[in-house]
Amino acid sequence: MRLILSNALLLLSLLGPSAAFFNTQNPISSNRDKSSLHVSIGLGPEEIEEEKQLVPGVDYEVPDHEAYRTSRRSKLDEKCDKWFGALLAGEEDKGILGSLADDARKVLITPVPLINEIELPKDDPEWTPYVATKLPWTPLTPAFGLEEFGLPVPRRNAETWRHFDVAGMVEQDYSGTPEGNGLELEFTDEEVATTRANLQVKGGWLPDDECQARLVYINGRFAPQLSQTNDFVSNIGSADEVPEDMKSLLGRLTDGFTDELAAPVPVGDDDFWTSFKKLSGPNHNVGEAISQFAVNTQQGTACFAALNTRRTGAVAFVNIPEGHDKDEENKKPILIVNAVTSNGGASSDSRGVSFHPRCLVVAGEDSFSSLVQSCVDLDSDEAKVSTLYNGFTQVFLKKGAQMNHTFLEESGGIPVGGVEINDDDVEEGQEKPRDIEARRPELKDTHLEVIDVQAMGDDASYDGILLSVGGSGRIRIAHSVTLLRPGSHAGVKGFSLSAGAQQTDIKTNIHHIGQATTSEQLQKNMIGGRSTGSFKGRIRVEQSAQQTNSEQLARTVLLSDRSRAWAVPSLEIIADDVSCTHGCTVSDLSEEELFYLRARGLDRTLARNLLMYGFAGEICGLVDPSVLEAVGSEKGLQQRVIAKLENIVPQGERAIKGDFQSV
Repeated sequence: MRLILSNALLLLSLLGPSAAFFNTQNPISSNRDKSSLHVSIGLGPEEIEEEKQLVPGVDYEVPDHEAYRTSRRSKLDEKCDKWFGALLAGEEDKGILGSLADDARKVLITPVPLINEIELPKDDPEWTPYVATKLPWTPLTPAFGLEEFGLPVPRRNAETWRHFDVAGMVEQDYSGTPEGNGLELEFTDEEVATTRANLQVKGGWLPDDECQARLVYINGRFAPQLSQTNDFVSNIGSADEVPEDMKSLLGRLTDGFTDELAAPVPVGDDDFWTSFKKLSGPNHNVGEAISQFAVNTQQGTACFAALNTRRTGAVAFVNIPEGHDKDEENKKPILIVNAVTSNGGASSDSRGVSFHPRCLVVAGEDSFSSLVQSCVDLDSDEAKVSTLYNGFTQVFLKKGAQMNHTFLEESGGIPVGGVEINDDDVEEGQEKPRDIEARRPELKDTHLEVIDVQAMGDDASYDGILLSVGGSGRIRIAHSVTLLRPGSHAGVKGFSLSAGAQQTDIKTNIHHIGQATTSEQLQKNMIGGRSTGSFKGRIRVEQSAQQTNSEQLARTVLLSDRSRAWAVPSLEIIADDVSCTHGCTVSDLSEEELFYLRARGLDRTLARNLLMYGFAGEICGLVDPSVLEAVGSEKGLQQRVIAKLENIVPQGERAIKGDFQSV
């Protein structure tokens, strides 16, 4: 269009003033001195009339925006909102955090305002052309997931929930509450001995002389007779026990819904950023957390963090003193155990049950600490009840603090092996493995975990190891690390094992905000049987994070033709002086390596299992040695992982063979 118009103007200028050849009788040229583009052709410049200001109620009808608030919800969306409302329960149903619990409920039940985004004047320092302004006669609707609640709740088609079994989760009724929630457990001496022995087998135990402290929770309730506390590791059982300076930390929400940053970010000699929504503004900020643009980049954890604050019955509190263990050679870990029984602590009610473990960790200046969190099953004689585990862990690191953090998810039983076998290959008279897996009661369980790490001080260092090898039907772990201050570092390593008919979703977010921050991430996923596994790792580098160095790699192994995987590494870089890399691979076990092992006498099953453990061992070997134990021992994490891998070794020939398939 521009080229044609330019050529027409050039022709008119060559022909001279007499070339105003538009025919006034031609209806197309009835406005002979103006085009529809407000450009004068052949008659010189003219003033463009100002656009008429439309008057509301006269020139157009003002819609009732509230009437359209829930208009975009599908039947499943309505079910999601009803499901979450049942978890939130009534006004009187709250945990032990007092006013903090009330604040969380208020945020959840207060609908977000319906406000049209308007472009600022061009002379405003926060002006940006990237504004989503709707026409004044267009109904305003909230972002997806915010139709009823003040924080985004799960939606099947939302970006953050796209690869998760939302429909299956909301089909389960988890509205029950563990009996005695908020009260400490009391055991007889015999029960203490039995439970301790059970935890030792499951891996949720360290003797007193092998750990600095130990906090044990069963179905979200604190068990003091199984725990070992000290001056800086304790349980918070009521709002009165929360230190004043910790209340603001416990009240923080994820995904930017607490707009004030945990620490100010220097961006100049005397300038600091303190607002999450204005980072890298005005052209590259995420804006209000309730906007659709911001919701699309979130992990979807804010509603469950608020729900945890509202309903939690105990808080594991770790407050590392300044300079702790900095020069100590024999460093011992702090162990926090969350055990789950068959009935989840529910009463005789047949409903499913939800509980909300909470952990708050504050590492003092120039301190060193090793924290181990373990989620395990605890054998019991009660009938199985479907459970929702909604955990929330907050970690705050002050100046120069170093923390090694190991998170182990081993609850939910063990998936059935061999479910990938075709029905025709099952021997006559034998039950199909996938039918056995379909009846496994743990498939109705959901494990949700939020881990939020804030590096609040200069040169703070966080190394996190995450292992998800549990058997719950749906597992979703969201791990976020925010590097606020210059020189802070994050090392994030993870291994996820999915088998049977499981659905596992791992999400990570490493947020570089301070200058000269560094991060290194390696995520390994192994998916077998008929399970589904997904990984989405986001690294965002703000404009203030110059001289950032970040590396990300995701590697996924598909063990069967029936399993599915999604791997989505992503970089969002606003700064221009950075060194960032990312990548991912998805393949089967190496055919060449299998051939090598089989040529030396190993059968196919043993060769596959050896390669599987070699793949997992790179991450498993990084956890705290006290938990890992020796390879040849009868207990320890390595032996438990080996047993789980042996259970899901692929059986039979592959249906599809090729360069990236095993034999």
